[in-house]
Amino acid sequence: MTEAQLLRFADWLKSQIGLDAASIGLNTIERAVCERLAACSADAFEPYWQLLQGSAHERQQLIEAVVVPETWFFRDAAAFDAAARHACKLLADGRHSGPLRLLSLPCSSGEEPYSLAMALLDAGIAPQRFQIDAVDISQRALERARHGLYQQHSFRSGTLGFRDRFFSAEPDGHRLNEAVRRQVRFRQGNLFGPELLAGEAPGGYDIVFCRNVLIYFDRATQQRAIAVLRHWLAETGLLLVGPAEAALLLRHQFHSAGLSLSSAFHKTALTAAAPVPPPVAWRPPAAVFTAPLKPAPLPQRPPRPAPVMPAPPAPRDLLGAAQCAADQGRLAEAMALCERHNREHGPNATAFYLMGLAADADGQAQTAQSYYRKTLYLDPTHQEALMQLAALLELGGDVAGAQRLYHRAQRSRNDHGG
Repeated sequence: MTEAQLLRFADWLKSQIGLDAASIGLNTIERAVCERLAACSADAFEPYWQLLQGSAHERQQLIEAVVVPETWFFRDAAAFDAAARHACKLLADGRHSGPLRLLSLPCSSGEEPYSLAMALLDAGIAPQRFQIDAVDISQRALERARHGLYQQHSFRSGTLGFRDRFFSAEPDGHRLNEAVRRQVRFRQGNLFGPELLAGEAPGGYDIVFCRNVLIYFDRATQQRAIAVLRHWLAETGLLLVGPAEAALLLRHQFHSAGLSLSSAFHKTALTAAAPVPPPVAWRPPAAVFTAPLKPAPLPQRPPRPAPVMPAPPAPRDLLGAAQCAADQGRLAEAMALCERHNREHGPNATAFYLMGLAADADGQAQTAQSYYRKTLYLDPTHQEALMQLAALLELGGDVAGAQRLYHRAQRSRNDHGG
């Protein structure tokens, strides 16, 4: 296949799903096309291209071959903790009418929306008080999600108490309880497609998960995606993105929700209000996950112990404190904590990466680039630093440099099975 032919497929994928070929590498697209050529017994580029234009089924099959899900239950557990806390706050302040509405987009094979459902049930929120819409472009992934049977690779979080409460063991894996599955409605859709959430009112979602997706778009497509997310998010809603995407949200006038380690944002600055205590049954997920209970259709929860405020961070926790400060928009504080960590413990890739994010969010592009490069000097395979630096180079006009970094990130993912 010639480079011109391959670029035609790359352009087609961008027009269909917004995918920036540089973010995954042209070699990934070439492998997917060759896979479909073989499956269709096509012996040349042009016949397959004509088939692709005339067959909705084949268009979906090529997209399926390119979009390979990588997810597991409670991936980045702090994000689910943040969602549960926000849901409790909305219900406790008495101003929210009707059930809470949550959106997981893209939802892949269901681990994320089901984790959301488990987090809210564990927070003491009754099933009738919330509903989750889960959308993905992959029909294969949606079929696996609806089936509700999961293998070991879906259980990679640090603790697995939730599996004991919400799943039953079967010979072929672990089956999710019907009580959780009822909370999630799956549908096929495209972030940029007209069919996305057809008939739904704008601003209808109290919590939106759209994580680790924006990094696969170029800047123009990122702007389109953020406009879509802003459209669906309620005024008091919470948007959760991936850690590498937090600086992007700040650049687009979103406001940090101040929920540590969660990369959570509001689309408008919310007026400060008196703290609302969570419902009596609420327990932080960190405690929930480590306290197995007897499985039941609707899990029984012990009363919540009195909350204990965390102690100020010890020196070994400086990076955690820096991440908290960055999540809450306290960029100078985050920078200072990272600098202190490097002075006391030596140069650290995570510290330099956080400093890059803080500088990036503050509009200091050159400084951010310097910190990302230091991150990569210490950890050449640091995925988030590779993607953030590539985005900055592209924004600055160095397209060739950005392409090299995108390809490097893809090679690293392939080498590590990501």
